Amino acid sequence: MRLALEPVSEVPVVSAIIPCLDEETAIGQVVTAVLKQNVSEVVVVDGGSRDCTAARAETAGARVIVEPRHGYGRAIQAGIAAARDDADILLFLDGDGSDPAEFIPDLVSPIVAGQAVFVLGSRVRGSREAGSLAPQQLVAARLGGLLLRLVYGASFTDLSPFRAIRRDELMRLGMREQTYGWNLEMLMRVAATRLPALEIAVGQRRRIGGISKVSGNPIAGVKAAWSISATFVRLAFELRTLRRQ
Repeated sequence: MRLALEPVSEVPVVSAIIPCLDEETAIGQVVTAVLKQNVSEVVVVDGGSRDCTAARAETAGARVIVEPRHGYGRAIQAGIAAARDDADILLFLDGDGSDPAEFIPDLVSPIVAGQAVFVLGSRVRGSREAGSLAPQQLVAARLGGLLLRLVYGASFTDLSPFRAIRRDELMRLGMREQTYGWNLEMLMRVAATRLPALEIAVGQRRRIGGISKVSGNPIAGVKAAWSISATFVRLAFELRTLRRQ
């Protein structure tokens, strides 16, 4: 772990990246709420929506790019590539309105102050609206947290997509996952490399509209669970090998 961190610029450039698919009901409100938190830009990565997601995101002030290839990780990587070249901090959240945007300053400020490189917003801590997290999401969060603690001694309690990280440190992590395992991969790499990290309680809201692509679809939920499990096993062996070299 680095014992000393240099603070980010006093006026940091924060790029918010929001992957989404068919979220026309929520995306405009989400973009508006994020822009109110003094972020420098909002990049919405549209996965080929068949509704008005892209148009409503642009109307609300986002820059929209299209990533036609399937895969959560691919969408995130496309957003990272599209972010401003001078971005100091990358912020990630979902486009369904479930992540409370008012916590963005709490995610970003420890990084700006040099207190952390990575900050995770835990959905299972804090105030949760009834029905905001499906049982399988809660199980995945607790199982993921347990495995991270047993293998790496990390104290993360969730696999939440709501997070912020210094861009330069993210680029050094070597992220490769293309599917739903991307969020877990980041936590594993942060923990394995012992980057200074914090977790804050953000809770969770019910999505504004529509049905979750994972928790609302049993088949997709099984696929996501398999992807996450496969990611943990594969990456645990890979990182163990790297640490021995």
